[in-house]
Amino acid sequence: MTWRRQAFLDQVTERGEYESVQEAERAARVILALLGAHLVGQIRARLAARLPEDYALILLNPLQSAEPLTPERFVRATAAWIEGATEQTATWDVSAVLSTVADIAGEELLGQILLQLPTGYDLLFGRPQPT
Repeated sequence: MTWRRQAFLDQVTERGEYESVQEAERAARVILALLGAHLVGQIRARLAARLPEDYALILLNPLQSAEPLTPERFVRATAAWIEGATEQTATWDVSAVLSTVADIAGEELLGQILLQLPTGYDLLFGRPQPT
């Protein structure tokens, strides 16, 4: 099932407690571009198929990453890309967007996504995994 753009942004806006949809949109664009650099092949394509079209395109045309970022570096990179963000606000942004992405992905696809990411991303998606 593909989510509608408005439903996606409403969810991110609510979870991020943003004052405007524009703030949610900015966070979603940056975070999906960073996430896309970490996912490959069918996993990235399957997630993109569930996202609203403009966000799917961002995921499929990611920012280039020389190496997988640890969760901490992912948050720092998010802070660097969002004007005026701090690591604390970026953590909030990442949580709002990735928990929404986790809902869209569903448990099976999310499990496959987490296998492609460094340890600790389960917490960023709001889905702590047993160790």
